[in-house]
Amino acid sequence: MLTTTPGFDRIGEENAFAVLAKANALAAQGRDIINLGIGQPDFPTPSHIVEAAVKALRDGHHGYTPATGIPQLREAIAADMTMRSGVDTSPDDILVVPGGKVTMYLAIILFGEPGAEILYPDPGFPIYRSMIEYTGATPIPIPIKEENGFAFSPDDVAERITDKTRLVIINSPANPTGGVTPPDDVRRLVEILNQHPNVAVMSDEIYSRMTYDGLPHVSLASFPELRDRLILLDGFSKTYAMTGWRLGWSLWPKPLYDKVRKLAVNAWSCVNAPTQYAGIAALTGPQDDVTRMVEAFDDRRKAVVAALNALPGVSCATPKGAFYAFPNIKETGWKAKALADALLTETGVALIGGPDFGTLGEGYVRVSYAAAKDRILEAMGRMGDFLEKRAAA
Repeated sequence: MLTTTPGFDRIGEENAFAVLAKANALAAQGRDIINLGIGQPDFPTPSHIVEAAVKALRDGHHGYTPATGIPQLREAIAADMTMRSGVDTSPDDILVVPGGKVTMYLAIILFGEPGAEILYPDPGFPIYRSMIEYTGATPIPIPIKEENGFAFSPDDVAERITDKTRLVIINSPANPTGGVTPPDDVRRLVEILNQHPNVAVMSDEIYSRMTYDGLPHVSLASFPELRDRLILLDGFSKTYAMTGWRLGWSLWPKPLYDKVRKLAVNAWSCVNAPTQYAGIAALTGPQDDVTRMVEAFDDRRKAVVAALNALPGVSCATPKGAFYAFPNIKETGWKAKALADALLTETGVALIGGPDFGTLGEGYVRVSYAAAKDRILEAMGRMGDFLEKRAAA
Protein backbone atom coordinates (compact mmCIF):
# COMPACT_ATOMS: atom_id res chain seq x y z
CA MET A 1 0.00 0.00 0.00
CA LEU A 2 1.36 3.40 -0.98
CA THR A 3 1.79 5.94 1.79
CA THR A 4 1.97 9.69 1.16
CA THR A 5 3.22 12.34 3.55
CA PRO A 6 0.66 13.56 6.13
CA GLY A 7 0.28 16.96 4.52
CA PHE A 8 -1.58 15.53 1.56
CA ASP A 9 -4.33 14.20 3.80
CA ARG A 10 -4.95 17.77 4.96
CA ILE A 11 -5.39 19.30 1.51
CA GLY A 12 -8.87 20.65 0.78
CA GLU A 13 -10.19 21.94 -2.53
CA GLU A 14 -12.21 24.66 -4.17
CA ASN A 15 -15.75 23.29 -4.25
CA ALA A 16 -16.77 25.70 -7.02
CA PHE A 17 -15.12 23.28 -9.44
CA ALA A 18 -17.07 20.34 -8.01
CA VAL A 19 -20.30 22.31 -8.46
CA LEU A 20 -19.21 23.21 -11.99
CA ALA A 21 -18.65 19.53 -12.80
CA LYS A 22 -22.10 18.59 -11.45
CA ALA A 23 -23.72 21.48 -13.34
CA ASN A 24 -21.98 20.42 -16.57
CA ALA A 25 -23.11 16.82 -16.06
CA LEU A 26 -26.72 17.97 -15.66
CA ALA A 27 -26.40 20.18 -18.73
CA ALA A 28 -25.10 17.19 -20.70
CA GLN A 29 -28.36 15.43 -19.80
CA GLY A 30 -30.29 18.24 -21.46
CA ARG A 31 -31.07 20.30 -18.35
CA ASP A 32 -31.11 24.10 -18.64
CA ILE A 33 -28.46 25.12 -16.10
CA ILE A 34 -27.77 28.68 -14.99
CA ASN A 35 -24.31 28.72 -13.46
CA LEU A 36 -23.90 31.42 -10.83
CA GLY A 37 -21.32 29.34 -9.02
CA ILE A 38 -18.02 29.65 -10.82
CA GLY A 39 -16.12 32.96 -10.62
CA GLN A 40 -15.55 33.43 -14.32
CA PRO A 41 -16.44 36.47 -16.46
CA ASP A 42 -18.81 35.60 -19.29
CA PHE A 43 -17.00 38.04 -21.59
CA PRO A 44 -14.46 36.88 -24.16
CA THR A 45 -10.83 37.86 -23.81
CA PRO A 46 -10.43 41.19 -25.69
CA SER A 47 -9.44 40.57 -29.30
CA HIS A 48 -6.20 42.57 -29.22
CA ILE A 49 -4.95 40.32 -26.42
CA VAL A 50 -5.81 37.19 -28.38
CA GLU A 51 -4.09 38.57 -31.46
CA ALA A 52 -0.93 39.31 -29.45
CA ALA A 53 -0.70 35.65 -28.47
CA VAL A 54 -1.30 34.51 -32.04
CA LYS A 55 1.37 36.91 -33.29
CA ALA A 56 3.82 35.62 -30.67
CA LEU A 57 3.30 32.09 -31.92
CA ARG A 58 3.73 33.13 -35.53
CA ASP A 59 6.84 35.11 -34.64
CA GLY A 60 8.42 31.97 -33.23
CA HIS A 61 8.07 32.44 -29.47
CA HIS A 62 7.85 28.71 -28.85
CA GLY A 63 10.66 28.10 -26.37
CA TYR A 64 11.50 28.43 -22.71
CA THR A 65 11.46 31.87 -21.12
CA PRO A 66 13.10 33.07 -17.90
CA ALA A 67 11.57 31.42 -14.85
CA THR A 68 10.62 34.84 -13.51
CA GLY A 69 8.87 35.93 -16.72
CA ILE A 70 10.01 37.71 -19.86
CA PRO A 71 11.56 41.13 -19.12
CA GLN A 72 9.03 43.01 -21.28
CA LEU A 73 6.10 41.66 -19.29
CA ARG A 74 7.73 42.31 -15.92
CA GLU A 75 8.46 45.86 -17.06
CA ALA A 76 4.83 46.36 -18.11
CA ILE A 77 3.59 44.98 -14.78
CA ALA A 78 5.97 47.19 -12.80
CA ALA A 79 4.89 50.27 -14.77
CA ASP A 80 1.23 49.44 -14.14
CA MET A 81 1.90 48.89 -10.43
CA THR A 82 3.80 52.17 -10.16
CA MET A 83 0.92 54.02 -11.80
CA ARG A 84 -1.76 52.44 -9.60
CA SER A 85 0.06 52.36 -6.25
CA GLY A 86 1.94 55.63 -6.56
CA VAL A 87 5.10 53.87 -5.33
CA ASP A 88 7.95 53.08 -7.69
CA THR A 89 8.00 49.37 -8.50
CA SER A 90 10.97 47.52 -9.97
CA PRO A 91 10.57 44.77 -12.59
CA ASP A 92 13.18 42.89 -10.56
CA ASP A 93 10.57 42.40 -7.80
CA ILE A 94 7.93 40.93 -10.12
CA LEU A 95 7.40 37.20 -10.60
CA VAL A 96 5.19 35.99 -13.47
CA VAL A 97 3.28 32.86 -12.48
CA PRO A 98 0.78 30.42 -14.08
CA GLY A 99 -2.31 31.76 -12.30
CA GLY A 100 -3.09 33.57 -9.06
CA LYS A 101 -3.24 30.44 -6.87
CA VAL A 102 0.47 29.89 -7.41
CA THR A 103 1.28 33.03 -5.43
CA MET A 104 -0.87 31.77 -2.54
CA TYR A 105 0.95 28.45 -2.64
CA LEU A 106 4.39 30.05 -2.69
CA ALA A 107 3.64 32.50 0.13
CA ILE A 108 2.07 29.91 2.39
CA ILE A 109 4.75 27.24 1.97
CA LEU A 110 7.44 29.86 2.62
CA PHE A 111 5.99 30.63 6.07
CA GLY A 112 3.86 27.63 7.00
CA GLU A 113 5.26 24.90 9.23
CA PRO A 114 4.21 23.11 12.41
CA GLY A 115 4.14 25.57 15.28
CA ALA A 116 3.54 28.59 13.03
CA GLU A 117 0.26 30.46 12.77
CA ILE A 118 -1.14 32.03 9.61
CA LEU A 119 -4.09 34.42 9.68
CA TYR A 120 -6.60 34.26 6.83
CA PRO A 121 -10.12 35.60 6.12
CA ASP A 122 -13.19 33.50 6.98
CA PRO A 123 -15.30 33.38 4.90
CA GLY A 124 -12.57 33.58 2.31
CA PHE A 125 -11.06 31.85 -0.69
CA PRO A 126 -10.86 28.17 0.36
CA ILE A 127 -7.33 27.58 -0.91
CA TYR A 128 -5.93 29.79 1.86
CA ARG A 129 -6.93 27.37 4.61
CA SER A 130 -6.25 24.30 2.49
CA MET A 131 -2.63 25.25 1.90
CA ILE A 132 -2.09 26.43 5.48
CA GLU A 133 -3.20 23.04 6.76
CA TYR A 134 -1.04 21.29 4.16
CA THR A 135 2.07 22.92 5.62
CA GLY A 136 1.18 21.87 9.17
CA ALA A 137 0.77 25.48 10.30
CA THR A 138 -2.23 26.47 12.41
CA PRO A 139 -4.89 28.38 10.45
CA ILE A 140 -6.24 31.36 12.43
CA PRO A 141 -9.46 32.69 10.89
CA ILE A 142 -10.09 36.42 10.76
CA PRO A 143 -13.89 36.82 10.94
CA ILE A 144 -15.35 38.68 7.97
CA LYS A 145 -18.70 39.96 9.21
CA GLU A 146 -21.83 41.08 7.40
CA GLU A 147 -22.40 43.84 9.96
CA ASN A 148 -19.03 45.29 8.96
CA GLY A 149 -19.90 45.32 5.27
CA PHE A 150 -17.80 42.17 4.84
CA ALA A 151 -14.69 44.35 5.19
CA PHE A 152 -11.65 43.53 7.30
CA SER A 153 -11.81 44.83 10.84
CA PRO A 154 -8.33 46.02 11.84
CA ASP A 155 -9.13 45.23 15.48
CA ASP A 156 -10.03 41.63 14.62
CA VAL A 157 -6.65 41.28 12.91
CA ALA A 158 -4.80 42.86 15.85
CA GLU A 159 -6.46 40.52 18.37
CA ARG A 160 -5.23 37.43 16.54
CA ILE A 161 -1.56 38.25 15.95
CA THR A 162 0.70 36.40 18.38
CA ASP A 163 4.40 35.65 18.64
CA LYS A 164 3.69 32.55 16.50
CA THR A 165 2.16 34.51 13.62
CA ARG A 166 4.28 34.25 10.48
CA LEU A 167 1.89 35.49 7.78
CA VAL A 168 -1.33 37.51 7.52
CA ILE A 169 -3.48 37.07 4.41
CA ILE A 170 -5.64 40.01 3.32
CA ASN A 171 -8.14 39.98 0.43
CA SER A 172 -9.92 43.13 -0.76
CA PRO A 173 -12.02 43.31 -2.91
CA ALA A 174 -13.02 39.95 -1.53
CA ASN A 175 -14.12 36.55 -2.67
CA PRO A 176 -16.74 35.31 -1.72
CA THR A 177 -18.38 38.32 -0.10
CA GLY A 178 -17.71 41.22 -2.48
CA GLY A 179 -16.52 43.21 0.53
CA VAL A 180 -14.07 46.10 0.12
CA THR A 181 -12.08 47.40 3.08
CA PRO A 182 -12.49 51.22 3.22
CA PRO A 183 -9.37 53.42 2.98
CA ASP A 184 -9.42 54.44 6.67
CA ASP A 185 -9.55 50.80 7.75
CA VAL A 186 -6.72 49.92 5.36
CA ARG A 187 -4.58 52.64 6.92
CA ARG A 188 -5.44 51.41 10.42
CA LEU A 189 -4.60 47.87 9.33
CA VAL A 190 -1.19 49.07 8.12
CA GLU A 191 -0.59 50.79 11.48
CA ILE A 192 -1.29 47.49 13.23
CA LEU A 193 0.99 45.56 10.88
CA ASN A 194 3.73 48.12 11.52
CA GLN A 195 3.67 47.04 15.17
CA HIS A 196 4.63 43.50 14.07
CA PRO A 197 7.64 43.93 11.78
CA ASN A 198 8.47 40.22 11.74
CA VAL A 199 5.10 39.21 10.28
CA ALA A 200 4.81 38.88 6.50
CA VAL A 201 1.69 40.02 4.63
CA MET A 202 0.10 38.54 1.53
CA SER A 203 -2.39 40.90 -0.08
CA ASP A 204 -4.68 39.18 -2.59
CA GLU A 205 -5.71 42.00 -4.94
CA ILE A 206 -6.90 39.95 -7.92
CA TYR A 207 -10.15 41.99 -8.04
CA SER A 208 -8.44 45.37 -7.63
CA ARG A 209 -9.99 46.87 -10.78
CA MET A 210 -13.53 45.92 -9.71
CA THR A 211 -14.93 48.36 -7.14
CA TYR A 212 -18.23 50.24 -7.25
CA ASP A 213 -20.06 53.29 -5.92
CA GLY A 214 -16.92 55.39 -6.14
CA LEU A 215 -15.14 53.36 -3.45
CA PRO A 216 -11.42 53.28 -4.29
CA HIS A 217 -9.21 50.25 -4.04
CA VAL A 218 -6.27 50.99 -1.75
CA SER A 219 -3.36 48.67 -2.50
CA LEU A 220 -1.07 47.64 0.31
CA ALA A 221 1.72 48.27 -2.19
CA SER A 222 1.03 52.00 -1.73
CA PHE A 223 2.56 51.81 1.78
CA PRO A 224 6.37 51.81 1.40
CA GLU A 225 6.86 50.76 5.04
CA LEU A 226 5.39 47.33 4.20
CA ARG A 227 7.38 46.63 1.07
CA ASP A 228 10.15 44.67 2.79
CA ARG A 229 7.58 42.00 3.83
CA LEU A 230 4.67 42.44 1.43
CA ILE A 231 3.68 39.77 -1.09
CA LEU A 232 1.09 41.12 -3.50
CA LEU A 233 -1.04 38.77 -5.58
CA ASP A 234 -2.60 39.93 -8.85
CA GLY A 235 -3.19 38.61 -12.34
CA PHE A 236 -5.09 38.73 -15.59
CA SER A 237 -7.91 36.21 -15.11
CA LYS A 238 -10.61 38.50 -13.75
CA THR A 239 -9.69 41.94 -15.08
CA TYR A 240 -9.12 40.81 -18.67
CA ALA A 241 -11.44 37.76 -18.77
CA MET A 242 -8.42 35.45 -19.13
CA THR A 243 -9.29 32.67 -16.68
CA GLY A 244 -8.19 29.87 -19.01
CA TRP A 245 -4.91 31.53 -19.97
CA ARG A 246 -3.48 30.89 -16.48
CA LEU A 247 -1.43 34.05 -16.18
CA GLY A 248 -0.76 35.79 -12.90
CA TRP A 249 1.94 37.84 -11.26
CA SER A 250 3.17 38.76 -7.84
CA LEU A 251 5.28 41.41 -6.16
CA TRP A 252 7.88 40.13 -3.70
CA PRO A 253 10.19 41.59 -1.05
CA LYS A 254 13.79 41.48 -2.24
CA PRO A 255 14.91 39.02 0.49
CA LEU A 256 12.34 36.48 -0.73
CA TYR A 257 12.65 36.92 -4.47
CA ASP A 258 15.47 34.47 -5.12
CA LYS A 259 13.72 31.84 -2.99
CA VAL A 260 10.56 31.99 -5.11
CA ARG A 261 12.64 32.12 -8.30
CA LYS A 262 14.17 28.78 -7.28
CA LEU A 263 10.72 27.40 -6.52
CA ALA A 264 9.62 28.45 -10.01
CA VAL A 265 12.58 26.67 -11.57
CA ASN A 266 11.80 23.53 -9.59
CA ALA A 267 8.04 23.54 -10.08
CA TRP A 268 7.06 24.90 -13.52
CA SER A 269 10.23 26.14 -15.25
CA CYS A 270 8.44 29.10 -16.84
CA VAL A 271 5.05 30.41 -17.93
CA ASN A 272 4.25 29.64 -21.57
CA ALA A 273 5.67 32.24 -23.92
CA PRO A 274 2.69 33.38 -26.06
CA THR A 275 0.53 33.91 -22.98
CA GLN A 276 3.14 36.31 -21.62
CA TYR A 277 3.02 38.37 -24.81
CA ALA A 278 -0.76 38.43 -24.44
CA GLY A 279 -0.21 39.83 -20.95
CA ILE A 280 1.87 42.70 -22.34
CA ALA A 281 -0.94 43.56 -24.75
CA ALA A 282 -3.47 43.43 -21.90
CA LEU A 283 -1.57 45.94 -19.77
CA THR A 284 -0.31 48.29 -22.47
CA GLY A 285 -3.24 48.15 -24.90
CA PRO A 286 -6.66 49.83 -24.75
CA GLN A 287 -8.60 49.36 -21.51
CA ASP A 288 -12.04 50.03 -23.01
CA ASP A 289 -13.11 46.39 -22.71
CA VAL A 290 -12.20 46.38 -19.01
CA THR A 291 -14.28 49.50 -18.44
CA ARG A 292 -17.27 48.05 -20.29
CA MET A 293 -17.02 44.77 -18.41
CA VAL A 294 -16.92 46.45 -14.99
CA GLU A 295 -19.84 48.69 -15.96
CA ALA A 296 -21.81 45.58 -16.93
CA PHE A 297 -20.94 43.91 -13.62
CA ASP A 298 -22.12 47.02 -11.79
CA ASP A 299 -25.47 46.89 -13.60
CA ARG A 300 -25.82 43.19 -12.79
CA ARG A 301 -24.80 43.82 -9.18
CA LYS A 302 -27.69 46.23 -8.69
CA ALA A 303 -30.12 43.84 -10.36
CA VAL A 304 -29.06 40.77 -8.39
CA VAL A 305 -29.10 42.55 -5.02
CA ALA A 306 -32.62 43.86 -5.65
CA ALA A 307 -33.79 40.41 -6.77
CA LEU A 308 -32.18 38.60 -3.83
CA ASN A 309 -33.72 40.98 -1.32
CA ALA A 310 -37.14 40.24 -2.83
CA LEU A 311 -36.81 36.49 -2.17
CA PRO A 312 -38.58 35.02 0.87
CA GLY A 313 -36.23 34.59 3.82
CA VAL A 314 -33.28 36.14 1.98
CA SER A 315 -31.44 39.40 2.63
CA CYS A 316 -28.41 40.67 0.78
CA ALA A 317 -25.93 43.38 1.65
CA THR A 318 -24.75 45.33 -1.38
CA PRO A 319 -21.27 44.15 -2.42
CA LYS A 320 -18.74 46.89 -3.07
CA GLY A 321 -16.32 44.94 -5.26
CA ALA A 322 -15.52 41.82 -7.30
CA PHE A 323 -18.51 40.10 -8.94
CA TYR A 324 -20.06 38.20 -6.04
CA ALA A 325 -23.04 38.67 -3.77
CA PHE A 326 -23.17 36.84 -0.45
CA PRO A 327 -26.82 36.77 0.57
CA ASN A 328 -27.95 35.78 4.05
CA ILE A 329 -30.34 32.82 3.82
CA LYS A 330 -30.76 32.08 7.55
CA GLU A 331 -34.45 33.00 7.60
CA THR A 332 -35.24 30.41 4.92
CA GLY A 333 -34.63 27.64 7.43
CA TRP A 334 -32.17 25.92 5.09
CA LYS A 335 -28.55 25.04 5.74
CA ALA A 336 -26.46 26.71 3.06
CA LYS A 337 -24.94 23.69 1.31
CA ALA A 338 -28.23 21.79 1.38
CA LEU A 339 -29.99 24.76 -0.22
CA ALA A 340 -27.30 25.13 -2.89
CA ASP A 341 -27.51 21.42 -3.72
CA ALA A 342 -31.32 21.45 -3.87
CA LEU A 343 -31.38 24.53 -6.08
CA LEU A 344 -29.00 22.92 -8.55
CA THR A 345 -30.75 19.56 -8.59
CA GLU A 346 -34.33 20.83 -8.64
CA THR A 347 -34.15 24.20 -10.40
CA GLY A 348 -30.92 24.11 -12.41
CA VAL A 349 -29.41 27.09 -10.58
CA ALA A 350 -25.80 26.58 -9.50
CA LEU A 351 -24.63 28.48 -6.40
CA ILE A 352 -21.94 27.80 -3.80
CA GLY A 353 -22.80 27.17 -0.16
CA GLY A 354 -21.14 29.56 2.25
CA PRO A 355 -19.42 26.84 4.33
CA ASP A 356 -17.25 26.06 1.30
CA PHE A 357 -15.53 29.37 2.14
CA GLY A 358 -15.11 28.76 5.86
CA THR A 359 -16.97 27.92 9.04
CA LEU A 360 -18.37 31.45 9.26
CA GLY A 361 -19.97 31.02 5.84
CA GLU A 362 -22.90 29.00 7.22
CA GLY A 363 -26.13 30.89 6.64
CA TYR A 364 -24.94 32.37 3.34
CA VAL A 365 -24.54 31.36 -0.29
CA ARG A 366 -22.28 32.87 -2.91
CA VAL A 367 -23.90 34.17 -6.08
CA SER A 368 -21.61 35.09 -8.96
CA TYR A 369 -23.06 37.84 -11.13
CA ALA A 370 -20.48 37.24 -13.84
CA ALA A 371 -23.26 35.70 -15.95
CA ALA A 372 -25.58 37.48 -18.41
CA LYS A 373 -28.16 39.71 -16.73
CA ASP A 374 -31.19 37.97 -18.22
CA ARG A 375 -29.90 34.60 -17.00
CA ILE A 376 -29.25 36.03 -13.53
CA LEU A 377 -32.82 37.33 -13.32
CA GLU A 378 -34.20 34.02 -14.57
CA ALA A 379 -32.19 32.26 -11.86
CA MET A 380 -33.63 34.60 -9.23
CA GLY A 381 -37.12 33.73 -10.46
CA ARG A 382 -36.42 30.02 -10.16
CA MET A 383 -35.05 30.52 -6.66
CA GLY A 384 -38.13 32.50 -5.66
CA ASP A 385 -40.49 29.81 -6.95
CA PHE A 386 -38.49 27.13 -5.13
CA LEU A 387 -38.43 29.00 -1.79
CA GLU A 388 -42.13 29.86 -1.95
CA LYS A 389 -43.11 26.26 -2.68
CA ARG A 390 -40.86 24.84 0.00
CA ALA A 391 -42.12 27.42 2.51
CA ALA A 392 -45.69 26.54 1.62
CA ALA A 393 -44.94 22.84 2.06
